[in-house]
Amino acid sequence: MVNLPAHNYFACLTYRERGSTIKGPFLSAELRGRRVCRGALEHEYDRTSRVDEIDRCLEALAEGKSKLPQTSIPRLIELAQASLEGTMAESEEWIRLACEAKGLKPGTAQEAEDISNGVLGTVRYLRLIINSLSDIEKYGAPQLPGEVVTGPNGKLRVQVMPTKGMFDSIAFSGFKAHIWMKDGVTRENLPQHIASYYRNGRQGEGIALVLGAGNVSSIPPTDAFTKIFQEGTVVLLKMNPVNEYLGPMFERAYSALIEAGFLRIIYGGAEVGAYSTHHDLVDEVHITGSVHSHDTIVWGPPGPERDRRKADNDPLLKKPISSELGNVSPWIVVPGNYSDAQLKFQAENLAMSILNNCSFNCVATKVIVTHKDWPQRQQFLDYVQDVLDANPPRKAYYPGAEERFRRFTGEEPEGCPTGTLPWTLKRDVDPNQGGQYFEEESFVCVSVETGLEASDGKDFLKKAADFANNRLFGTLGATVIVHPSFQKDATTGPAFDAFVSELNYGTVGINHWCALAYGMMTTPWGGYPGGSIHDPVSGIGWVHNTYMLDNDKIEKGVMEGPITVFPKPAWFPSCKNAHNVTRGAVRLSEKPSLMRLGGVILSALKG
Repeated sequence: MVNLPAHNYFACLTYRERGSTIKGPFLSAELRGRRVCRGALEHEYDRTSRVDEIDRCLEALAEGKSKLPQTSIPRLIELAQASLEGTMAESEEWIRLACEAKGLKPGTAQEAEDISNGVLGTVRYLRLIINSLSDIEKYGAPQLPGEVVTGPNGKLRVQVMPTKGMFDSIAFSGFKAHIWMKDGVTRENLPQHIASYYRNGRQGEGIALVLGAGNVSSIPPTDAFTKIFQEGTVVLLKMNPVNEYLGPMFERAYSALIEAGFLRIIYGGAEVGAYSTHHDLVDEVHITGSVHSHDTIVWGPPGPERDRRKADNDPLLKKPISSELGNVSPWIVVPGNYSDAQLKFQAENLAMSILNNCSFNCVATKVIVTHKDWPQRQQFLDYVQDVLDANPPRKAYYPGAEERFRRFTGEEPEGCPTGTLPWTLKRDVDPNQGGQYFEEESFVCVSVETGLEASDGKDFLKKAADFANNRLFGTLGATVIVHPSFQKDATTGPAFDAFVSELNYGTVGINHWCALAYGMMTTPWGGYPGGSIHDPVSGIGWVHNTYMLDNDKIEKGVMEGPITVFPKPAWFPSCKNAHNVTRGAVRLSEKPSLMRLGGVILSALKG
């Protein structure tokens, strides 16, 4: 038991309060199967965890934390495989619950969103971590799947996608992802910077409190798996009130980890989070959320006491914290002479990054950056608007969305059904003004476009890098469109590579939304290095990174794909067969085979 601070500083961390006491039944492993979630939003019981249940969870984890470093690699593989099988067994319930909560129509292409954002990402992570653990058992470290090159900036670039075998190469034809390493990592010493936790005797043990995200349903489990399988800490996972309806399903799916003593799941809002964060048995904290939540955990609520703590370097939280926080995500369009087909493809690509998950994503595009005098500028933006107009308003399921919409637009959400919000794109915002559009993540379906004045394409790159790095808040992810001829040209090509090197973002997507790199699970996911408890920006540390390159040696992940893709990508809103394509991709990720690959291709060709 611990004593909470006198003030309830956690109150601003969640949008929903449950009162001043922690009450109600906890769905422990012992109760699994006796209580089943039948509704995504209305429940027959209060799922908030009691203090004594949290204590018992942590006491069980305290026993498990000493066992985890001693657990054999074959046993870890068994646990990961059991978790994979559990995910597959619960996958349809997962999809059903998420669609119900978000107002998506079952049996249609709309399902694809939460198949991809939830089940597919989780299955892919588990398959890849099983492969890496198998490599550790055989060779002592994960075996890298591709090239290791030194970039023009002198830093090492390690290819981590496509993964080993032919399936990724075919399913994601033309896509590549590299981890760019920091200075000092060379070809010769790279093996010393892979899977150090396992190579150095799996030293250390601990309990990590993972404060789960409420928007993307693969975040809570994959954050927990990163801690367990890659860092050797057991996990107390607190579900976010927004998507806590998934918790009982996670308990069933990951019962093997629960029974092993490596995972427990709790529920509730502010008081549960505060109690768990300051519990004597919790050794570290990981949060996916906003910078405001992070600062409240570390320093307390805004006010004189927080100011004093910061001035005295006296954080309220005396434990290590890692985080993945928000971002005013840029989508930068390098000027060029694009064909009409390329413009339309990329317009839908960009619009998709606004439409996906009703824009409740930490890397939903918020600022489109163009060359002010690019001849195709208005045509491209018209195409983007056409895609937005073609998609009906979505249920604004994330709490506080309407208030944020009003604050960022100065308008009422009119002209759409109750409970939904209109897709809003404001053009030609002054790059020297911008205000809150540039400085605060709106976390709602409002985006803007701004045009930078530049003498030519190379000058635009310099100004775009400066604008993204110094004018926009956050360092989580950025996306760039570039014409192939510009990238391949002997003069502009090196300038483009230098531009990507200068972007201070944890993930850069070239010709495709940077969030795809999140779904690949091989690249690291987190803010650009340099965040601290005093200024976390978009977070501290990395998750995913399933080839286990040492976190402190990573600078960024860069994913690149073709300017257009055929067949139509399943993540495009106009892909009417997306739900079948993504279900096939889940099966392929679970157990790769030629037959399953063929099924994915056939579904994709049906569009």
